[in-house]
Amino acid sequence: MEPKIDIGIADEDRQAIAQGLSKLLADTFVLYLTTHNFHWNVTGPMFQTLHTMFMEQYTELWNALDEIAERIRALGHPAPGSMSEYLKLTRLSEVHGVPKAEEMVRILVAGHEAVCKTAREIVPTVERANDEPTLDLLTQRLQIHEKTAWMLRSLLA
Repeated sequence: MEPKIDIGIADEDRQAIAQGLSKLLADTFVLYLTTHNFHWNVTGPMFQTLHTMFMEQYTELWNALDEIAERIRALGHPAPGSMSEYLKLTRLSEVHGVPKAEEMVRILVAGHEAVCKTAREIVPTVERANDEPTLDLLTQRLQIHEKTAWMLRSLLA
């Protein structure tokens, strides 16, 4: 039995926040895997630019996974860690096959925008519970995903 957690956030709020963060973790993992896949498989005239950009993006996503999972653990809940769990929790779809470079960019724009929606869904509960560390994490994630979506979207203009 784990010791009782008494950090000033009610048990039911900690559980709701951890559930929301688990969805964010799942979205982030699926987006990470998609981005890494595209890094490996991109071809065409924009190869070098996209190959490098995708590597920067999947590296950032990989590092974010640990931050999100550790926040779930700090709230006293287990972090999901399997593809089957992620696929149940995520709002993103797996990508099958190898799309053309421009379609890869479109898929990643949609993925980053979807992660923003997942993060925003948690904010009201986090604010109500006065959970500043999670709010800070969500704010950082939103800034990164919105900026990344914008940069990717700019390639499609």
